[in-house]
Amino acid sequence: MAESLRDIKRKSQAVEKTKQITRAMNMVAASKLKNAQTRMENFRPYASKVMEVLQSLSSQMQSSMNPLLAVRDPKRVRIILMTSDKGLCGGFNTNVIKATEEFMRSLKREEKEISLVAVGKKGRDYFRRKTTIAGNHVDALGKFTMDLAIEIGNEVIFPFEEAQYDELYIIYNEFRNVASQRPKIVRLLPLVADDLAEGESVFGDYIYEPSDEVLFARLVPMYIKVQIFNGLLETSAGEHGARMVAMENASNSCEEMIESLTLQFNKARQAAITTELMDIVGGTEALAKSS
Repeated sequence: MAESLRDIKRKSQAVEKTKQITRAMNMVAASKLKNAQTRMENFRPYASKVMEVLQSLSSQMQSSMNPLLAVRDPKRVRIILMTSDKGLCGGFNTNVIKATEEFMRSLKREEKEISLVAVGKKGRDYFRRKTTIAGNHVDALGKFTMDLAIEIGNEVIFPFEEAQYDELYIIYNEFRNVASQRPKIVRLLPLVADDLAEGESVFGDYIYEPSDEVLFARLVPMYIKVQIFNGLLETSAGEHGARMVAMENASNSCEEMIESLTLQFNKARQAAITTELMDIVGGTEALAKSS
Protein backbone atom coordinates (compact mmCIF):
# COMPACT_ATOMS: atom_id res chain seq x y z
CA MET A 1 0.00 0.00 0.00
CA ALA A 2 2.90 2.34 0.83
CA GLU A 3 4.27 1.82 -2.70
CA SER A 4 0.89 2.73 -4.11
CA LEU A 5 0.87 5.94 -2.08
CA ARG A 6 4.32 6.87 -3.42
CA ASP A 7 3.15 6.22 -6.99
CA ILE A 8 0.11 8.43 -6.57
CA LYS A 9 2.18 11.20 -5.00
CA ARG A 10 4.75 10.96 -7.81
CA LYS A 11 1.99 11.23 -10.44
CA SER A 12 0.48 14.23 -8.67
CA GLN A 13 3.84 16.00 -8.58
CA ALA A 14 4.40 15.29 -12.30
CA VAL A 15 0.96 16.71 -13.19
CA GLU A 16 1.68 19.79 -11.06
CA LYS A 17 4.89 20.44 -12.99
CA THR A 18 3.00 19.98 -16.27
CA LYS A 19 0.43 22.52 -15.10
CA GLN A 20 3.18 25.04 -14.40
CA ILE A 21 4.51 24.55 -17.94
CA THR A 22 1.09 24.91 -19.58
CA ARG A 23 0.36 28.06 -17.56
CA ALA A 24 3.66 29.58 -18.62
CA MET A 25 2.97 28.70 -22.28
CA ASN A 26 -0.50 30.19 -21.97
CA MET A 27 0.94 33.49 -20.73
CA VAL A 28 3.58 33.57 -23.48
CA ALA A 29 0.95 32.84 -26.14
CA ALA A 30 -1.31 35.58 -24.76
CA SER A 31 1.53 38.10 -24.97
CA LYS A 32 2.42 37.09 -28.53
CA LEU A 33 -1.23 37.10 -29.54
CA LYS A 34 -1.61 40.72 -28.47
CA ASN A 35 1.29 41.81 -30.68
CA ALA A 36 0.21 39.63 -33.63
CA GLN A 37 -3.39 40.81 -33.42
CA THR A 38 -2.29 44.45 -33.32
CA ARG A 39 -0.16 43.97 -36.45
CA MET A 40 -3.01 42.22 -38.23
CA GLU A 41 -5.57 44.90 -37.36
CA ASN A 42 -3.17 47.70 -38.34
CA PHE A 43 -2.52 46.11 -41.73
CA ARG A 44 -6.15 45.48 -42.62
CA PRO A 45 -6.90 49.09 -43.73
CA TYR A 46 -3.95 48.99 -46.14
CA ALA A 47 -5.00 45.63 -47.58
CA SER A 48 -8.57 46.89 -47.84
CA LYS A 49 -7.46 50.01 -49.74
CA VAL A 50 -5.44 47.95 -52.25
CA MET A 51 -8.50 45.74 -52.78
CA GLU A 52 -10.67 48.84 -53.14
CA VAL A 53 -8.50 50.32 -55.87
CA LEU A 54 -8.34 47.07 -57.81
CA GLN A 55 -12.08 46.61 -57.42
CA SER A 56 -12.65 50.05 -58.91
CA LEU A 57 -10.36 49.23 -61.85
CA SER A 58 -11.58 45.66 -62.32
CA SER A 59 -13.98 46.58 -65.12
CA GLN A 60 -11.04 47.83 -67.19
CA MET A 61 -8.84 44.78 -66.69
CA GLN A 62 -7.78 42.90 -69.80
CA SER A 63 -5.54 39.85 -69.97
CA SER A 64 -3.23 41.63 -72.41
CA MET A 65 -2.35 44.31 -69.85
CA ASN A 66 -0.27 42.04 -67.64
CA PRO A 67 0.88 38.39 -67.67
CA LEU A 68 -0.66 37.96 -64.22
CA LEU A 69 -4.08 38.56 -65.75
CA ALA A 70 -3.70 35.77 -68.30
CA VAL A 71 -6.42 33.14 -67.99
CA ARG A 72 -5.23 29.72 -69.21
CA ASP A 73 -6.65 26.21 -69.17
CA PRO A 74 -5.97 25.30 -65.52
CA LYS A 75 -4.12 22.00 -65.81
CA ARG A 76 -1.43 22.81 -63.24
CA VAL A 77 -2.30 24.33 -59.88
CA ARG A 78 0.02 25.70 -57.22
CA ILE A 79 -1.06 26.14 -53.60
CA ILE A 80 0.50 28.30 -50.89
CA LEU A 81 -0.30 26.50 -47.62
CA MET A 82 0.28 28.34 -44.35
CA THR A 83 0.60 26.40 -41.09
CA SER A 84 2.58 26.86 -37.90
CA ASP A 85 6.12 25.65 -37.24
CA LYS A 86 5.25 24.32 -33.78
CA GLY A 87 2.50 22.19 -32.32
CA LEU A 88 0.57 22.39 -29.04
CA CYS A 89 -2.07 24.62 -30.62
CA GLY A 90 -5.12 22.38 -30.68
CA GLY A 91 -6.69 21.71 -34.06
CA PHE A 92 -5.16 24.78 -35.70
CA ASN A 93 -2.94 22.86 -38.13
CA THR A 94 -5.23 19.84 -38.43
CA ASN A 95 -8.15 21.93 -39.67
CA VAL A 96 -6.23 23.76 -42.38
CA ILE A 97 -4.49 20.55 -43.50
CA LYS A 98 -7.85 18.76 -43.79
CA ALA A 99 -9.25 21.65 -45.82
CA THR A 100 -6.21 21.50 -48.09
CA GLU A 101 -6.56 17.75 -48.58
CA GLU A 102 -10.22 18.10 -49.52
CA PHE A 103 -9.39 20.88 -51.97
CA MET A 104 -6.57 18.82 -53.48
CA ARG A 105 -8.86 15.81 -53.90
CA SER A 106 -11.33 17.97 -55.82
CA LEU A 107 -8.50 19.14 -58.09
CA LYS A 108 -7.27 15.59 -58.66
CA ARG A 109 -10.75 14.51 -59.69
CA GLU A 110 -10.40 17.10 -62.45
CA GLU A 111 -7.01 15.56 -63.34
CA LYS A 112 -5.00 18.64 -62.42
CA GLU A 113 -1.34 18.59 -61.42
CA ILE A 114 -0.71 20.01 -57.96
CA SER A 115 2.39 21.59 -56.45
CA LEU A 116 2.72 23.12 -53.01
CA VAL A 117 4.56 26.03 -51.45
CA ALA A 118 4.64 25.23 -47.75
CA VAL A 119 4.91 28.06 -45.23
CA GLY A 120 5.35 26.44 -41.84
CA LYS A 121 6.94 23.16 -40.77
CA LYS A 122 3.71 21.29 -39.99
CA GLY A 123 2.29 21.62 -43.49
CA ARG A 124 5.61 20.81 -45.14
CA ASP A 125 6.16 17.68 -43.07
CA TYR A 126 2.62 16.41 -43.71
CA PHE A 127 2.61 16.90 -47.49
CA ARG A 128 6.27 16.26 -48.34
CA ARG A 129 5.51 12.66 -49.39
CA LYS A 130 2.02 13.32 -50.73
CA THR A 131 2.63 15.98 -53.36
CA THR A 132 5.32 18.04 -55.07
CA ILE A 133 6.87 20.68 -52.81
CA ALA A 134 7.78 23.62 -55.03
CA GLY A 135 9.09 25.69 -52.13
CA ASN A 136 9.07 25.83 -48.36
CA HIS A 137 9.61 28.44 -45.66
CA VAL A 138 10.03 27.01 -42.17
CA ASP A 139 10.97 28.67 -38.89
CA ALA A 140 10.02 32.00 -40.46
CA LEU A 141 6.81 32.88 -38.59
CA GLY A 142 8.46 33.75 -35.28
CA LYS A 143 9.50 37.22 -36.43
CA PHE A 144 8.59 38.13 -40.00
CA THR A 145 8.18 41.30 -42.00
CA MET A 146 6.84 42.22 -45.41
CA ASP A 147 10.13 40.94 -46.82
CA LEU A 148 8.92 37.36 -46.30
CA ALA A 149 5.74 38.05 -48.26
CA ILE A 150 7.78 39.69 -51.03
CA GLU A 151 10.08 36.66 -51.16
CA ILE A 152 7.18 34.22 -51.38
CA GLY A 153 5.43 36.45 -53.92
CA ASN A 154 8.46 36.58 -56.18
CA GLU A 155 8.75 32.78 -55.98
CA VAL A 156 5.21 32.29 -57.28
CA ILE A 157 4.82 35.25 -59.65
CA PHE A 158 7.73 34.48 -61.98
CA PRO A 159 6.75 30.80 -62.59
CA PHE A 160 3.19 31.91 -63.39
CA GLU A 161 4.46 34.44 -65.92
CA GLU A 162 6.58 31.67 -67.46
CA ALA A 163 3.49 29.41 -67.66
CA GLN A 164 4.99 26.81 -65.30
CA TYR A 165 1.56 26.56 -63.68
CA ASP A 166 -1.88 27.98 -64.47
CA GLU A 167 -3.59 28.81 -61.17
CA LEU A 168 -2.43 29.91 -57.73
CA TYR A 169 -4.34 29.52 -54.48
CA ILE A 170 -3.50 30.47 -50.91
CA ILE A 171 -4.89 28.50 -47.95
CA TYR A 172 -4.61 29.70 -44.37
CA ASN A 173 -6.56 29.95 -41.13
CA GLU A 174 -8.58 33.15 -41.02
CA PHE A 175 -8.50 34.68 -37.54
CA ARG A 176 -12.05 35.30 -36.32
CA ASN A 177 -11.49 35.43 -32.57
CA VAL A 178 -9.22 33.85 -29.96
CA ALA A 179 -11.15 30.59 -29.92
CA SER A 180 -12.07 30.38 -33.62
CA GLN A 181 -9.91 30.14 -36.73
CA ARG A 182 -11.50 29.12 -40.02
CA PRO A 183 -9.61 27.67 -43.01
CA LYS A 184 -9.87 30.03 -45.98
CA ILE A 185 -9.08 29.34 -49.64
CA VAL A 186 -8.39 32.32 -51.92
CA ARG A 187 -7.45 32.29 -55.59
CA LEU A 188 -4.62 34.71 -56.27
CA LEU A 189 -3.77 34.00 -59.92
CA PRO A 190 -4.93 34.58 -62.54
CA LEU A 191 -6.38 37.80 -61.21
CA VAL A 192 -9.76 38.43 -62.82
CA ALA A 193 -12.50 40.93 -62.13
CA ASP A 194 -14.83 38.31 -60.62
CA ASP A 195 -12.30 37.64 -57.83
CA LEU A 196 -12.37 41.29 -56.79
CA ALA A 197 -15.83 42.63 -57.46
CA GLU A 198 -18.69 41.30 -55.35
CA GLY A 199 -21.77 42.93 -56.80
CA GLU A 200 -21.63 46.51 -58.02
CA SER A 201 -18.74 48.71 -57.04
CA VAL A 202 -19.62 51.44 -54.57
CA PHE A 203 -16.32 53.29 -54.68
CA GLY A 204 -16.76 55.25 -57.90
CA ASP A 205 -14.07 55.93 -60.48
CA TYR A 206 -10.48 56.91 -59.77
CA ILE A 207 -8.55 59.45 -61.82
CA TYR A 208 -5.06 58.09 -62.16
CA GLU A 209 -1.91 58.12 -64.20
CA PRO A 210 0.27 56.74 -65.81
CA SER A 211 -1.22 54.28 -68.30
CA ASP A 212 -3.16 51.11 -67.44
CA GLU A 213 -0.21 48.90 -68.41
CA VAL A 214 2.26 50.70 -66.13
CA LEU A 215 -0.23 50.87 -63.28
CA PHE A 216 -1.13 47.19 -63.44
CA ALA A 217 2.53 46.22 -63.72
CA ARG A 218 3.04 47.69 -60.24
CA LEU A 219 -0.36 47.22 -58.65
CA VAL A 220 -1.12 43.57 -59.47
CA PRO A 221 2.13 42.11 -58.02
CA MET A 222 1.62 44.38 -55.01
CA TYR A 223 -1.85 42.93 -54.54
CA ILE A 224 -0.48 39.36 -54.57
CA LYS A 225 2.18 40.17 -51.98
CA VAL A 226 -0.32 42.07 -49.82
CA GLN A 227 -2.62 39.04 -49.81
CA ILE A 228 0.29 36.77 -48.87
CA PHE A 229 1.34 39.08 -46.03
CA ASN A 230 -2.25 39.24 -44.84
CA GLY A 231 -2.31 35.43 -44.76
CA LEU A 232 0.90 35.42 -42.74
CA LEU A 233 -0.57 37.85 -40.21
CA GLU A 234 -3.81 35.87 -39.94
CA THR A 235 -1.83 32.63 -39.48
CA SER A 236 0.41 34.13 -36.81
CA ALA A 237 -2.49 35.56 -34.80
CA GLY A 238 -4.51 32.37 -35.20
CA GLU A 239 -1.62 30.18 -34.05
CA HIS A 240 -1.07 32.16 -30.85
CA GLY A 241 -4.79 32.31 -30.14
CA ALA A 242 -5.20 28.57 -30.65
CA ARG A 243 -2.17 27.82 -28.47
CA MET A 244 -3.43 30.09 -25.71
CA VAL A 245 -6.79 28.29 -25.65
CA ALA A 246 -5.14 24.86 -25.87
CA MET A 247 -2.80 25.62 -22.97
CA GLU A 248 -5.67 27.00 -20.89
CA ASN A 249 -7.63 23.78 -21.49
CA ALA A 250 -4.54 21.74 -20.63
CA SER A 251 -4.09 23.66 -17.37
CA ASN A 252 -7.73 23.03 -16.46
CA SER A 253 -7.29 19.33 -17.22
CA CYS A 254 -4.23 19.27 -14.97
CA GLU A 255 -6.27 20.83 -12.16
CA GLU A 256 -8.90 18.12 -12.53
CA MET A 257 -6.26 15.39 -12.57
CA ILE A 258 -4.60 16.79 -9.44
CA GLU A 259 -7.96 16.85 -7.63
CA SER A 260 -8.63 13.27 -8.71
CA LEU A 261 -5.17 12.08 -7.66
CA THR A 262 -5.48 13.91 -4.32
CA LEU A 263 -8.78 12.18 -3.63
CA GLN A 264 -7.27 8.85 -4.67
CA PHE A 265 -4.25 9.48 -2.41
CA ASN A 266 -6.45 10.31 0.58
CA LYS A 267 -8.56 7.19 0.05
CA ALA A 268 -5.48 5.00 -0.24
CA ARG A 269 -3.93 6.56 2.87
CA GLN A 270 -7.16 6.08 4.82
CA ALA A 271 -7.31 2.47 3.70
CA ALA A 272 -3.72 1.97 4.84
CA ILE A 273 -4.48 3.52 8.25
CA THR A 274 -7.59 1.38 8.62
CA THR A 275 -5.63 -1.75 7.80
CA GLU A 276 -2.94 -0.88 10.36
CA LEU A 277 -5.58 -0.21 13.04
CA MET A 278 -7.25 -3.53 12.33
CA ASP A 279 -3.90 -5.28 12.67
CA ILE A 280 -3.29 -3.54 16.02
CA VAL A 281 -6.78 -4.40 17.30
CA GLY A 282 -6.39 -7.99 16.13
CA GLY A 283 -3.02 -8.29 17.84
CA THR A 284 -4.42 -6.80 21.06
CA GLU A 285 -7.31 -9.26 21.08
CA ALA A 286 -4.97 -12.17 20.46
CA LEU A 287 -2.79 -11.11 23.41
CA ALA A 288 -5.82 -10.73 25.63
CA LYS A 289 -7.07 -14.23 24.80
CA SER A 290 -3.64 -15.78 25.34
CA SER A 291 -3.35 -14.23 28.77
